[in-house]
Amino acid sequence: MLRKNPIVALVPLIPMNRLSPLLLLLLGLHSVRAEAPAFNDPQPQRYKLAARASELDPRAKEHPEIDFVFEKGGKPQDVENASVDTRVAPQGKLMIWLMGHSDLLAERVNSYGIHAIQVSYANKWFGKLCQPTPKDMFARGNIRLEAATGDDVSDEIDIPKPDGMMERAFQFVKWLAKENPQGQWQQFISDDGKGIRWEKVIISGSSHGSTTAARFAMHQKVDRVVMLCGPRDQDQDWQGQVSATPANRFFGFSHVLDGGWSGDHYCRSWELLGLHRFGPIVTVDAAKPPYENSRRLISAADVKNDDKRAHSSVTPGSASPKDADGNFLFEPVWKYLYTHPVDETGEPTEIDPDCLKDHRGKK
Repeated sequence: MLRKNPIVALVPLIPMNRLSPLLLLLLGLHSVRAEAPAFNDPQPQRYKLAARASELDPRAKEHPEIDFVFEKGGKPQDVENASVDTRVAPQGKLMIWLMGHSDLLAERVNSYGIHAIQVSYANKWFGKLCQPTPKDMFARGNIRLEAATGDDVSDEIDIPKPDGMMERAFQFVKWLAKENPQGQWQQFISDDGKGIRWEKVIISGSSHGSTTAARFAMHQKVDRVVMLCGPRDQDQDWQGQVSATPANRFFGFSHVLDGGWSGDHYCRSWELLGLHRFGPIVTVDAAKPPYENSRRLISAADVKNDDKRAHSSVTPGSASPKDADGNFLFEPVWKYLYTHPVDETGEPTEIDPDCLKDHRGKK
């Protein structure tokens, strides 16, 4: 068997960070070519599309008890957004964003050759459930998982599959495949036509959304996880469970004035997820990619000493710092987070004894 396919048989025996760059490049190119159909668009452009979840799937329902509704104040609350740039060579990856729509982020992700969608799912329960404190060390994680999957894993929430993130993403991508064939969305639908090809998905979010992204990726193997200003759930232990997605595929980025960082929420989650095994915490302000191939990035850039601004600064937007020419300082960081080869990792580090691990009873 070794003689028939020596590369396939022998490569797994070699640590990936010791493979030659040429071999990794060749393997990566083969994967991209095999998995990413080329665009065939007579008018290449960046497409932006939107649809309402309630119109895409008649099974979709409202859950007003957790503020998960279709309309509020006469404005639709279930709009889902998508974008793709057919001028850019595709990577064959789909980013699913678990927070309010950020076209600035989607625009950057599209420029890397990645498709992007933002879906409507149950994400406003925080502050309504697990009050005044979670009943155990997995309660919030179970709510997050049910909101993402529609599986009955929590007795504090009742989200059926049509209203879970997984099914809503699937219904949206099915619609996109018909509405925007130029975008080659069909590649993200499983061969049996019953769901998303999760091995091609980058699950991502900020704050509350990054926490749900991490919880979901521990349940469902995905291509990559990008966690901006998160994960939180500092009084929970689900981050330390066995993960379906390998730890080297998780990437985190925070500002040091963010309360989640100064309160040791993120450093704790990062260590429970095992990210310390793939490089040190790197301050990006005076560094350049690939940031020691780390999975843990932080910044101390000027945010006017505002912790709330710091929290939002790691996502493209008005709070994110810019240089003298008006360019976002974190442009290379975002590209790294969403495109750095997952098999290129840094040297392992020890657990940080100064990062508080037990937050029970704390706010």
